Amino acid sequence: MSESALSATAPANDPTFENVWDEIVWRGLVHVSTDQEALRELLGGDPITYYCGFDPTAPSLHLGNLVQLLLLRRLQLAGHKPLGLVGGSTGLIGDPRPTAERTLNAKETVVEWVGRLRAQVEHVLSFEGENAARIVNNLDWTAPMSAIDFLRDIGKHYRVGTMLKKDAVSARLNSEAGISYTEFSYQLLQGMDYLELYRQYGCVLQTGGSDQWGNLTSGTDLIHRVEGVSVHAIGTPLITNSDGTKFGKSEGNAIWLDPEMCSPYAFYQFWLNTDDADVVDRMKVFTFLTRAEIDEYARLVEAEPYRRAAQKRLAREVTAFVHGVDATTAVAAASEALFGKGDLTALDAQTLRSALRELPNVEASVDATVAQVLFDTGLVASLGEARRAIAQGGVTLDGVRVDDEGALVTGALPGGVSVVRRGKKTLAGVFVSG
Repeated sequence: MSESALSATAPANDPTFENVWDEIVWRGLVHVSTDQEALRELLGGDPITYYCGFDPTAPSLHLGNLVQLLLLRRLQLAGHKPLGLVGGSTGLIGDPRPTAERTLNAKETVVEWVGRLRAQVEHVLSFEGENAARIVNNLDWTAPMSAIDFLRDIGKHYRVGTMLKKDAVSARLNSEAGISYTEFSYQLLQGMDYLELYRQYGCVLQTGGSDQWGNLTSGTDLIHRVEGVSVHAIGTPLITNSDGTKFGKSEGNAIWLDPEMCSPYAFYQFWLNTDDADVVDRMKVFTFLTRAEIDEYARLVEAEPYRRAAQKRLAREVTAFVHGVDATTAVAAASEALFGKGDLTALDAQTLRSALRELPNVEASVDATVAQVLFDTGLVASLGEARRAIAQGGVTLDGVRVDDEGALVTGALPGGVSVVRRGKKTLAGVFVSG
């Protein structure tokens, strides 16, 4: 496909699907759900109100949350009305993790994080038209409620035996850490959220990760007991790589949506490095490309994997959706230039410095030699090896071959940096001072 075909796609559902339910099933977004026939009829009929909750247990959402944001947007594009819930109260507790208790954050911290997550949710949804999105905070209805009212109005409808069988709870009960009453009660709070949204807005569908299924059904069960009606839930699959490893984790670090926590360049590179075995499935979940377009990229992966056309399109699409077209254009240019397919001097300083932070890098003074920098960044094992590499013509500085073993780094690129390269693909960044 031509380079012009790599521009970002405007969010839209695939018109070849009769019902948005059929599309989200094809994209692999339904791992578990309430009655599927009822859901298909519901999503193919008049607009409904639906919601997904995001707890501020960190200052940013991550790739797992992005699955939910995209599902919210897809359903909105089909004419339905989204509620984005930011958990000002549930974020003070946190849902049970499989192995240990969460560290409770200060109330002031949670308030700050609520604002940051709210902005990220607002970035994805549309707040215009007849099905405009609405952001809600469960602290609004939880804070005024007394403990006695909570136990009488909500707790009365739960059975401890059923609560103990929930996967998140049973996993903790069988661990050394056990589970506190605080985290044990989380499923009641999430169930109450669904009940409140049903009463206020007529909300009849909740989405979330399949690892949250116990909390999702907490709400459907509560509404059935209290209101005598059936509402629905969809649990999306936990995204894993073809080798079985958890998606979006690298040495324990999440891929955050906040550019201050994960730079647009690092975000772009994450998608660019997607394995051939995973890239088509990632396109289905994380882009708005049509079925026909994705089928064509699947063909290219089989026929011309060396071109990595699918990975390039995936990286551009998702980065543009999260960080915008301008930032994506800048980081794509930086990626090309760093690997010898563009002009390093034409890059903007901020993007270049950000990109070099993702490579082996070192801070050096203006009198530092290229040989020393090669050693300090780990591109060679010794100064002797550095000098031999230079003598053999295998080292470049800012895209120009280095012939003199005494050559100095210059910091001549935008932002006062330099790029050293050994061979074709081994690079390091130099932040020059003085």
